[in-house]
Amino acid sequence: MEKRYTYEEFMDIIATLRSENGCPWDKEQTHDSLRPCMIEEAYELLAAIRIYDKSGDADNLKEELGDVLLQVALHSQIAKEEGLFTMEDVVSDIAEKMIRRHPHVFGDVYADNSDQVLKNWEDIKKKEKEGKSWVTTPLRDIPEELPALVRASKVYKKADKLYKRELSVEDSVTALQKNAERLSLEKEMDDGQIAGILTDMLADICKIAAKRRLSMEQTLSDKVNDFIDEIER
Repeated sequence: MEKRYTYEEFMDIIATLRSENGCPWDKEQTHDSLRPCMIEEAYELLAAIRIYDKSGDADNLKEELGDVLLQVALHSQIAKEEGLFTMEDVVSDIAEKMIRRHPHVFGDVYADNSDQVLKNWEDIKKKEKEGKSWVTTPLRDIPEELPALVRASKVYKKADKLYKRELSVEDSVTALQKNAERLSLEKEMDDGQIAGILTDMLADICKIAAKRRLSMEQTLSDKVNDFIDEIER
């Protein structure tokens, strides 16, 4: 039978790769240098979920989950070498967070629907961030590294909730119609003007999506896949 490795053996392998006699590439890596790897592996995991939904074959999903776990393990090993924290600390902290943020499961807080669960989650999350040095403002706390469509929807949704900046679907639709009319004159515009109009339209689309809790990143990706299927049958 194929050997099955334990969690402890896996972490020993990671430590060996980073050791003096380990892999030259692995030894060179830092938290910063691994950033592109984490992004790539996260997207490959999303692809694996899509493949699994279509094919029912879970092998690729299992493999890509392992690749994401590898990134977590590498960052944790580097942090251990830096004297910051260990993989065990990471596991313990996330376990504690799940208990803390689910008082309706592990405590005595009542929640009978997902909306109430999300409200409790946000309230607890807000308290957790109080006094943290890296937290600036609620909107700037949304990572710049997110894909633009994802970040835009999150910013607009949070602004609507925290600052009472009511997201009007009607206003956004009107703005979209006006900008669509402006685009009919695109031959008279330079690239900068056209980019500005398209950006305004994207912003209004994201406002509508935020109001309806829709993921434009995912729906646009699905639309592109539909287009590929249509022309490459």
